[in-house]
Amino acid sequence: MTKVLDQTIIKNIKNNSLLFPMQWVLFDIPEIETKITTIRIKEYHNIDFSFFWVNLNDKFNLNNRRYIWNKFKLTNWIFGIIKEKCVGESFADVFAWTWIVWAVASQYFGKIIVNDFLNSNHAIYQAFFSNNPYNQEKIDSIIYNYNLLNSDLLEENYFSKNFWWKYFSQNSAKKIWYIREDIEKNKDNLTQKEYYILIASLLYSIDKIANTVWHYDAFFKKSKINDNFIMKSIETIKMKDVSIFNQDTNILAKNIKADIVYIDPPYNSRQYSRFYHVLENLTKWQKPKLYWTALKPEPEKISEYCKVSAKYKFAELVNDLQAKYLVVSYNNTYTSKSNSSKNKMTLEEIKAILEIKWETEIFEQDYKCFNAWNTDFDNHKEYLFVTKVNGW
Repeated sequence: MTKVLDQTIIKNIKNNSLLFPMQWVLFDIPEIETKITTIRIKEYHNIDFSFFWVNLNDKFNLNNRRYIWNKFKLTNWIFGIIKEKCVGESFADVFAWTWIVWAVASQYFGKIIVNDFLNSNHAIYQAFFSNNPYNQEKIDSIIYNYNLLNSDLLEENYFSKNFWWKYFSQNSAKKIWYIREDIEKNKDNLTQKEYYILIASLLYSIDKIANTVWHYDAFFKKSKINDNFIMKSIETIKMKDVSIFNQDTNILAKNIKADIVYIDPPYNSRQYSRFYHVLENLTKWQKPKLYWTALKPEPEKISEYCKVSAKYKFAELVNDLQAKYLVVSYNNTYTSKSNSSKNKMTLEEIKAILEIKWETEIFEQDYKCFNAWNTDFDNHKEYLFVTKVNGW
């Protein structure tokens, strides 16, 4: 860890809190408990520094992230139905951007299988849930040093050159990419879980200051951008038996088996890999060339479920899954003004495909969800299909 402020001025440790310097001014740091004091340090270039206390116990929880179609508010309804209609010991979530669903499932089932083809989500799941060893004190020490970075001493980098005054301020962008590179350079000194915890902590931290809403399909045009980048650790979650995959769902389906499989595929043409390209870019650390106003790389990991072929991919998936019960989520974005938001599969098509496997029940719930103002969500509903598979 290099290019940090002079360690001799950082001496105070109190009540499991560390003293971090902010340069030039004291910013308002959201969601962090602070105790403020200003100190004149004449020995350090006669600069006024403002200090704040950051509680090391203040960590990101799993749901402290902005994400489209997060099922957090629907979990009680979903699992009320699952507990009533399904019996089993194992649970698989094969489109796990709805991570909150399988996180709740871990309370009820002994074995969990989770899959997400986005690299950023896979890193987050590994960080929160894998059973690999890690040292939290080591993580806290590393993040402590990252928060001492002086952006004025950092060189321009890939992130700052591309995203300055777009998704992040110049200072924040320089720090973010420097930290990501430093994590990679020190990978051999980290366990696998420590590596993923640092990446996930970085992803969650930038989500709090990103100059956008919910996703990275566009950024706000502002004269001033949040310059309050502070890195915090995540709060890991203990899970007895979890298998985490980063594969195409239809390929994975041929190789897994679970009592209950939860399916929540995309239903419109909006590709999640394009919505979260900044997080994917940061996670993969490949520095691709960026295009268009939103500064996206060339398309990759394009889901067939976002195309007109969606119903055929869904039928293939349902046919290949080995499960006692299939539980499918669906939302009715029928009346969008934008073609990209309209459902690629209808409720009737899903029902017909599931009924090939056997008995299917449909449940519905009124639900107000994310809206970019292009969709008429009057009478919007969330549906849940529960299919008891024949032969089990």
